[in-house]
Amino acid sequence: MPDYDVSEALDTDYYAVFAGIPAEDRAHWDRARAFIDEALPQMNEYWDRAEYPLHLAKRMGELNLLADGIEVPGLEPMSPLAAGLVNMEISRGDGSLGTIVAVQGGLALRSIAFHGSDEQKERWLGPLARGEELGSFALTEPDHGSDSVSLETTARRDGDHWVLNGEKKWIGNGASGGVTVVWARDEDGNVRGFLIEQDTEGYDAEVIEGKGSLRAIHQARIRLTDARIPAENVLPGSKTFKDTSAVLVATRLGVAWSALGHATACYEAAVNYANQRTQFGKPLARFQLVQDRLSQMLAELTSMQLHCIHLARLDAAGTMRPTQASMAKYHNTRKARFIATTARDLLGGNGILLENHVIRHMMDIESIHTYEGTESVQALLIGRDVTGVGAFA
Repeated sequence: MPDYDVSEALDTDYYAVFAGIPAEDRAHWDRARAFIDEALPQMNEYWDRAEYPLHLAKRMGELNLLADGIEVPGLEPMSPLAAGLVNMEISRGDGSLGTIVAVQGGLALRSIAFHGSDEQKERWLGPLARGEELGSFALTEPDHGSDSVSLETTARRDGDHWVLNGEKKWIGNGASGGVTVVWARDEDGNVRGFLIEQDTEGYDAEVIEGKGSLRAIHQARIRLTDARIPAENVLPGSKTFKDTSAVLVATRLGVAWSALGHATACYEAAVNYANQRTQFGKPLARFQLVQDRLSQMLAELTSMQLHCIHLARLDAAGTMRPTQASMAKYHNTRKARFIATTARDLLGGNGILLENHVIRHMMDIESIHTYEGTESVQALLIGRDVTGVGAFA
């Protein structure tokens, strides 16, 4: 048994940011909370063993927690606010589970919903959203991360087929079975999306080992060697890298919500611990320095909530600009890092124990700080918007 129980959810909302949200949005959030209550006791062991709990990915599909706001026939629709709350709550439980939502719904499902044919949507949207099939999004390459627009994977038309060659890296679900949306450059130099089922000959993927972050979801390195797919597997709505970027922009706000979930878990663990841990004859909560740290963490957490709730409203109204999503991601992952390291320090030696969760969140935040565009890239996007001058090269 752990010496302390720091996992109790405190529903921190100092500015009443979430007061009065619609009942239908609250219902999605409550369903995510119930799932985390079910899943959280399992996650430390999966994280420690670097094993992927595929049954939990399927469970999220059964509970309609994977759609990330994409309309899927037969499933209850989810507003941008509801999608954000689900993302936040899942990440409050565990970052690997949050990344499943980001990959399955945010990237793979959204790519097909945005750019797929009617036939592709009918084939894949329902199974992906329900967790019956796994989906992945293969853009990043070993030599192209922040400059993914320079991707080198090629797609050559050969009669009624396309033939793909190249390599991809850091691809969530890329070696877990299912379908991969591979972004490649065609013979005219255009970047297009291709649906490749992972049992296709010439598609070889291996799980990346040795990760210190997001250990309970598998990322893959993929090698495409004359991988041959039918012509109808190209996403017809994908014509240029701008179409790829449309998917990334839509998921960037999801990363801000995910960071908020991680930060909430760390802050609430610190509050719980401060009330339970006794030193020098009194609870840590009675020390001035501890109260100061908790106040700093709460101030940053509240600012993160305000970013998310406001942009959810802009997103719902169709007025959110791409650089506003960049700002939310830039701000929230930075603040999540601060809150996590402060909580880790406040817990002392107990802060490095998986049973107290903070160290797992602290390490997982390092991944979300990087993926969907690094801090530096977000800063350059915002800077170009502010100054009118690009500084990427």
